[in-house]
Amino acid sequence: MKLSSFAYFAGFGIKTVLFRKKDPILGTIILTDKCNLKCKHCSVNNITAVVHPYKQIKKEMRQLYDMGIRILFFCGGETFLWKDGEKSLRDLVTEAKKMGFLIVNVVTNGTFPIDLPEADLILLSLDGNRLQHNKIRGDTYDIIMENVQNATSDNICFYMAINQINKNGIRDVCLKAKNMPNVRAVSFNFHTPYPDTKELLLSPREKAVCCNVIAKMMKEGAPVFNLKSAFPYLIRNSFPTPCHQCVVMENGKLSTCGRCIEVEGLCEKCGYFFVAEYTLLFRGNIKIIFEMLRTYLKYI
Repeated sequence: MKLSSFAYFAGFGIKTVLFRKKDPILGTIILTDKCNLKCKHCSVNNITAVVHPYKQIKKEMRQLYDMGIRILFFCGGETFLWKDGEKSLRDLVTEAKKMGFLIVNVVTNGTFPIDLPEADLILLSLDGNRLQHNKIRGDTYDIIMENVQNATSDNICFYMAINQINKNGIRDVCLKAKNMPNVRAVSFNFHTPYPDTKELLLSPREKAVCCNVIAKMMKEGAPVFNLKSAFPYLIRNSFPTPCHQCVVMENGKLSTCGRCIEVEGLCEKCGYFFVAEYTLLFRGNIKIIFEMLRTYLKYI
């Protein structure tokens, strides 16, 4: 991370903690809900299958930037399906950097060639070992591994949503992240139970077991891009929600924290590690502050 970026984020954090401010710093733009997969745990794919045009996305980027947001995520659907004429995902990342966003990340399912060195991180969904992953996402594990191996940069971060199907696959994903040169880190979430995916939800006891495995893998040198200090809050779902420092923009609609905020009762069962980490950070949790500094400086 550049020194100037670090100084900006440090200043934002200090003001937010001291003055209990609720200004956002992280924004996500949904480029499309069109996806080439139909994953068992996903409730937001191919609802409209609309690919939003470049002009609209650029306008949304400007709106988020003017709100003070400096960390930008591009999400889908599947982001690598996004095109508008000759414009591609690379053009969006480049435009975001030019506009002044300090960190620009992309989320993908990894089934398309990964040639995007301009992104700070490419969060690539890998949901366990081959058997577990393919049970959730279809027969895609091998093509993803091939794409990771052939990627043009080392900016990939595996992104695993832990659920009832893959809860025993944490170690496998950690070892893949540790041993593949193009993979910088691995980031975990627990499954958030949208109404049609409740059967995948983990119990607090199961979450505790998973956190113990993640902590053990961290101790063994796995490059985990999560904060161990947040684990107890995630197990008990005792962290404050929603996260006011994060927003999502989809087709002109701005939502605080995420698109799930309007689903009654879902915030209380949130499984997103970053929500716990950010809300605790901006409440001034000392352990979280120091661990986040160490983690972000290492992996971004």
